[in-house]
Amino acid sequence: MKQNFTVLIEQGEDGAYVATVPALKSCYTQADTVSELLEKVHEVIELCLEENEAQAYTKFIGVQQVEVTV
Repeated sequence: MKQNFTVLIEQGEDGAYVATVPALKSCYTQADTVSELLEKVHEVIELCLEENEAQAYTKFIGVQQVEVTV
């Protein structure tokens, strides 16, 4: 059975890329390149699914940018 997951990708100050899977609790990984990150994210999703079989998934709705004056 195939499942689709939304993956959020951010780049830290040190240049490393971080991927987070909002639907799976504590499911994240990091790498030096986006291509390496995408390979790793497949692995970490599989691991998270194995460890959290009974876990209820959250539904990802979207991302919104909010402007704040400071």
